[in-house]
Amino acid sequence: MDREQQWLQRIRCEYLEMPSLSLTLPQAQRLWSLDASVCTHLMDALVLAEFLVRRHDGRYVRASGD
Repeated sequence: MDREQQWLQRIRCEYLEMPSLSLTLPQAQRLWSLDASVCTHLMDALVLAEFLVRRHDGRYVRASGD
């Protein structure tokens, strides 16, 4: 498993363990100690995979039905 896949798995696990988790991009960057561009890429990948949604206030939350 490459580094990107490891990060995607870790983020998924965090959201699965805490279903009400709601993070802004800066909060996610701090939580996982990620560079802004890397964090944006990972969160966008999870939105494209329909695991997360980005709300109008910029917070990333789990997509319903997952």
